[in-house]
Amino acid sequence: MKKISLVFIYIFSFILASALGMVCLLNGFCLAYTTPTPTQIKIGEDTFTTNAESMVLIEANSGRILASHNAQKQLPMASLTKIITAIVALENCEDLDKKQEIQKSAVGIEGSSIYLKAGEHLTVRELLYGLMLRSGNDSAVAIANIVGGTQENFIAKCNDFCKRIGATNTNIQNPNGLHSDNHYTTAEDLAKITAYALKNNIFAQIVSTKNIKIDNELGKYDHRMLRNKNRFLEMLSNADGVKTGYTKKAGRCFVGSSTRSSDGLRLVCVLLNCVPMFQECKAIIELAEKNYTMQQLIDNDGYKASVNIKNGEGMTTMASSKNAFRYPLTNAETNQIQTTNTLKTMYEAPITTDQILGEVQIFLDKQLIFCDNIYSINNIEKSYNGALAKVIDKF
Repeated sequence: MKKISLVFIYIFSFILASALGMVCLLNGFCLAYTTPTPTQIKIGEDTFTTNAESMVLIEANSGRILASHNAQKQLPMASLTKIITAIVALENCEDLDKKQEIQKSAVGIEGSSIYLKAGEHLTVRELLYGLMLRSGNDSAVAIANIVGGTQENFIAKCNDFCKRIGATNTNIQNPNGLHSDNHYTTAEDLAKITAYALKNNIFAQIVSTKNIKIDNELGKYDHRMLRNKNRFLEMLSNADGVKTGYTKKAGRCFVGSSTRSSDGLRLVCVLLNCVPMFQECKAIIELAEKNYTMQQLIDNDGYKASVNIKNGEGMTTMASSKNAFRYPLTNAETNQIQTTNTLKTMYEAPITTDQILGEVQIFLDKQLIFCDNIYSINNIEKSYNGALAKVIDKF
C-alpha cells in the first residue's frame, strides 16, 4: 500500500511540475527572479498600482519625471541593452547601407536570433532591424564587430556614451543583454537614454516599425521577414516604440513610448521586472495622457522684455531669450507657474548685440524648472554732449 501511495505521489508531483513548467513557458517567464510587491504610484491626480520592481515614466521632450518607483535601483535589463547598442551604432557608423560580411563570432549566439550565417552580407541598417524588431542577439554581436572593430571597443563606446549623456548608473558588458553580474542600469537611466535615442529619426523609425523584409543569403528564401516582438505597438494607437527584454535574472522588462499628435506629448515608460509589462505600460500611458498636456511657456521667438538705457537720453531697447520652452502640466499645475526675470531696472550704454543682460526663470510651485539667458537685441552706443544714443539694429 505504501509503495502504491509513493508511486501516486511521484506521478502527481511530476504532472504538477510539468504543468507549472508549461504555465511558465506560455506566459513567457519563470520564477528565477524575485516577484515584486505591488506598489502604488501617483500619475497626476490618479493613483496606480505598479507590479514592476522598478519603473519610471517621463515626458521625453522636457525630461520631466511624471511617475516613478525605485527608479534609481541598479538592475539587469536584458535586451533593453539593445537600445544602447542601436543608438551607439547609429552615431558611429559612417555608412548604414554598405554591405558588411558577418563574422563567425556573430553566429550561433544563444537566445533570440535572426540566424546569421558566417560569410553572408547584410547592412548595418538591416542588422539594426534584426536587433530591435526580433531582438537578435547575433545581430548585436555583428553590429559590435562592424561598428567597433571588436566587441571590446564597441562596449567601451557604449559605456562612454552612457557617461556622456548622464546615465551614470549604467554599466554595459555586452551588446545584447545576456546576463552578466556587472551588467546593469536603472529605470531612470534607461528613460534618459531612450529619450535621447528617440531624437534620432532613424532610431525612431526602426522601433516603430511593425514588419519589414530584409535581405537573406541563406539560399532558401529571397528575404528575411521580421515581425516586431513589441505587442505594445498594436495596443495603443499612438504607440511608437521601443523594446522588450527578458532573462531569468532580469525578469520581463520593457520600454514603451507614445507620441500624442495634438500637443506633442511624448511619453517614455520603463518597466523592469514586470510580468504584465505591455498591459501596465498601456495603463500608465493612458493615465498620463489623461492628466497631462504640453504647455507652451515660452514662445518659439523667446521671452521678450524692454530695458532702460542710461546715457541714452531715456532710451529703452528690447531684450530677448533665444529658446522656446514647453512643459507637461496638469490642470492644477497650470495655476502654479510663475515666470520672472533677473533684469536690472537700468543699464548703462554702450550695449552690444547679444550681450547677456539677465535670465528668464520659470518656477512650478516655487521649484525652478527652466532658466535661459536674456540677450540685448541691439547695439547701443553711448551718447555724448547730450546727443541721443545711436541705435544700430542687429539686422
